[in-house]
Amino acid sequence: MIRTTALAVLMAACFSVHAAEEAKAKPDLAKAKKIAETVCVACHNADGNSAIPANPILAGQGPEYLFKQLSEFKAADGKPAVRNNPIMAGMAAPLSTEDMKSLALYFSQQKPKPAAATDAKLVAAGRILWRKGDFDRGVPACAGCHGPAGAGVPAQYPRLSGQHAEYTETQLKNFRSEERSNDPEKMMRTIADKLSDKQIKALADYIAGLR
Repeated sequence: MIRTTALAVLMAACFSVHAAEEAKAKPDLAKAKKIAETVCVACHNADGNSAIPANPILAGQGPEYLFKQLSEFKAADGKPAVRNNPIMAGMAAPLSTEDMKSLALYFSQQKPKPAAATDAKLVAAGRILWRKGDFDRGVPACAGCHGPAGAGVPAQYPRLSGQHAEYTETQLKNFRSEERSNDPEKMMRTIADKLSDKQIKALADYIAGLR
């Protein structure tokens, strides 16, 4: 009887610890909403639908991708941030891992209000690159990783459809110059290095209108 009671107490204690750890790891959407409305709002709007073309639309983006980016803006263990951006470094610095996971989930659940393409000729050229790539330059079709409609593949490739053209163009050029280098296996740096300015602009405009 004593052994049974002791075992029951031990199991209860283990369960309590496990439950506490799960509660701590569970995303806090209420807190995330508050952070979004007081901190993120200035650049991305509270619902992640940035009205500033230079800043990305976060609404509807995959939570895994958002968490990865937030984490990589933050310096850790005495090492510099993987993704260099002074503004985002300052924003990410006070966030805990739980905060970043909560924000990632919060923004992923918001309904995106896509940007729009503006140049028919650019869209036509961008559509070819998106669907077929450029064999002569060794550029693969963007749809191969990001999907025909640009929805992306959660945990692997980000959603691109409806993203601001200005932001997409800047990021592709940053990958090309290696100013941005947080892409696994240099995948985007290798691809962007083969794209001309004209092709980057065409892709960016096509992506903005992609649904």
